[in-house]
Amino acid sequence: MLVLVATAAGAQTPAPQTPAAQAPAVQPPAAAAAAAAAAAPRPTDPAVPPGYVIGTDDVLSIVYWKDKDMSADAQVRPDGRIALPLINEVHAAGLTPDQLREKLTEESKKYMEDANITVVVRQINSRKAFITGEVNKPGPYPLTAATTVMQLISMAGGLREYANGKKIIIMRTENGRSISLPFNYREVTSGKRLEQNVELKPGDTVVVP
Repeated sequence: MLVLVATAAGAQTPAPQTPAAQAPAVQPPAAAAAAAAAAAPRPTDPAVPPGYVIGTDDVLSIVYWKDKDMSADAQVRPDGRIALPLINEVHAAGLTPDQLREKLTEESKKYMEDANITVVVRQINSRKAFITGEVNKPGPYPLTAATTVMQLISMAGGLREYANGKKIIIMRTENGRSISLPFNYREVTSGKRLEQNVELKPGDTVVVP
């Protein structure tokens, strides 16, 4: 609005206008900011494959956007359950992260409205393959991505000097029964019978005699 101010000579001049106060920018609540930070990927987070199914020993981050006190990191126990504030115990093993999110959203309706939940897999500990015998670094290795027999041998530091690379076997359980798959290291490294270089499944054990 233009305001006229009378001067000593009787003339009227427009008074200087002060700019309207600007509304302060809306900042996210501290709890929402903390939740966003908790749900953000970390450099150490694994690449979770599509359709990943949560398993025992996996570490999950459960983030409630409206209630940081209900957010928590939880490790899946051997009985397949996780413990969370207020909700207590929830079965997580065998579910995808999306399925667990839906389950937690339903459970949370008892305590809050419109719960906005994110489920992040922080550590994949349930998907492992094992390698034993004449390799430099035997032991369990996480299957955070598609991994072949050759790749696992490389991760284990390669074969030892006196390893029998022609008689390596992959021990696997399928439909409740144990099977063994032969693997000839020399053939595969020579580009022969490459179908032996199968993709490993969780629980597989590669035996290097």
